[in-house]
Amino acid sequence: MELTTWLALVGICLMGAMSPGPSLAVVLKHCLHGGLRGGVICAVSHGLGVGLYALLAVLGLGSLQQTFPILFDVIIFAGAAYLLYLAYGSWRAQATKMNFNKAKSVHRSAAQDGFAIAFLNPKLAVFFVALFSQFIPQGEISATQQVVMVATPTLIDTLWYVLVAVMCSHPRFYPWLERNQLSINKLLAVAFVCLATTVIIRNIL
Repeated sequence: MELTTWLALVGICLMGAMSPGPSLAVVLKHCLHGGLRGGVICAVSHGLGVGLYALLAVLGLGSLQQTFPILFDVIIFAGAAYLLYLAYGSWRAQATKMNFNKAKSVHRSAAQDGFAIAFLNPKLAVFFVALFSQFIPQGEISATQQVVMVATPTLIDTLWYVLVAVMCSHPRFYPWLERNQLSINKLLAVAFVCLATTVIIRNIL
């Protein structure tokens, strides 16, 4: 893959990662309750979920949407249900002292939510199929090109949300998060409900 082509791929993946949505809300949620470590774990697991769909797209499995549309619909609505589950948890969450060395169960929750919010969005596979079709030359692509095309969005997504976690956990910022935990939890709950509603409406209409 030529450098200019790769830079174009980087630019599109970066814009996709930076666009606000449920992923940002989930990372913020785990920064709020698990500090820097919780946010980073969530960011890395989310990047792995994105990388999984990039891999599936490179392998040509994005055609599953046309072959098994019901399967995609089931995963999409499962994603909406998961957002509502996160909303419930955020609404009921109590203010706690932020701790950068939380228990393993909190880290496990961060890893689970980060991966799930990506995995339960099968439209990522469609996005990558459409995206990669613009960068794959005629004929078969080499193993090196496949690795580059999978690694690029995986690393960009991971690094972006790690940066978000670092910024949210900055000494100048996390005291504000601590003071406003209850309000932020309520706002996140509302955001999750709105996002779930949007997903449902888009796929029903």
